[in-house]
Order: sequence, then structure tokens, then C-alpha cells
Amino acid sequence: MSVSSIIDVTSAGELRAILGTPQQRVAEKDRPRLHELDRRWLAASPLCLLASSNADGRCDISPKGDPPGFAVVLDDTTIAIPERPGNRRGDTLFNIIGNPYLGALFLIPGRGDALRLDGRARIVREAPFFDRMTLRGHRPALAIVIEIEHVFYHCARALLRSAVWEEQTWAPDAVPPRAVIAKAVERQNESLADLEEYYGERYRDTLY
Repeated sequence: MSVSSIIDVTSAGELRAILGTPQQRVAEKDRPRLHELDRRWLAASPLCLLASSNADGRCDISPKGDPPGFAVVLDDTTIAIPERPGNRRGDTLFNIIGNPYLGALFLIPGRGDALRLDGRARIVREAPFFDRMTLRGHRPALAIVIEIEHVFYHCARALLRSAVWEEQTWAPDAVPPRAVIAKAVERQNESLADLEEYYGERYRDTLY
């Protein structure tokens, strides 16, 4: 592909001309606080995609998942998300230290629409609501508290186009298993047998 054939969009005016003007109800649909229906959505959602960036603007997105209702609603403008054991990189957490603004997209399996909110976040190491986040006897060591500034619903178009919830479209074997990927790009010095054991049934025992 020739680089000269690529035409960039370089201004907000040019971009607006291509996109067109959103309807007023769309442009003004974000709200500063949770509605009762937003609370019900959060109570039913088992998965959140959390987007953040560091002080230099470099971005990260991380999935956060637990049984439905894992995001604790503290009041109409504040929620808390438990930090569960992981790979200890802490990309989102370190981003918050340098830049507290983040966005969150909460999904409900089978639903095309999604709840989105953004605001300022902080990292908390102790609070009374940690008891509500205890699962399988494990109390989180940290939580992300988000002070909501904007909340609204994404329409279903993207998930409908992707057909992500339609089982006939699922193709988990389209790429090699996780152990094979880890052997190829991350953990070359370990045996495939050891990686298959690690990512096998006992992997679920490390969730909490």
C-alpha cells in the first residue's frame, strides 16, 4: 500500500463535515448523575471495559469482571470497582496516579446497548464498602472509586454489527489456545506442557 494514498483528517472542522451534525437529543444525552435505571444496569452487569491514559496521554483499556453487581454504587455520582488479583502490572492503577480521568463501559450479555460513564478516579486501599466486595472469602486490597461526571447509553449498532452475542458466530478455535500464544510471544523459555497446565482447569483457582 502506498503511503501517498492515505488521506488523514487533520481538523475538527473537517471531521465534523464528514460526520455531520448529531441530533440535539444525541448531543445532549449525557447526564451528570446516575438514574435509577442506571443503578439497575450496574446491578446486572458482570463486565466492564475500563479505559485510562497516563500523564503523557498513552492509553490503556482493561477488562474488569465479576458476578453481576460487582461495581458498588456509593451514591448517585460515585461508584467503586474492586481490583482483583492479576498480573501485577497495574496499568490502569498507575495511569490513575498520573491522570485521574477514565471511562467505563458496562455490558450485559445478550444486550446490544451499553452503559458508559466517565469521570475522575482515585485508588482506595481501605473503606467500609470493601466488605461488600468480598468474594469467595477474598477481600480486595484496592478499589477504584469513580466520581461520575458524565453517564449515558451507547446504542446497539456496534454489537449488532459484530453479532457478538450470537452463538453461531463464535469461533474460539480461530486462533491457537492461550498456552500456545503465551509460548510464542510471552513465555518462550517455558515448556508448552507447563503452560497448558497453568492455563488449564487450575487457572480458575487463581481468580481470587
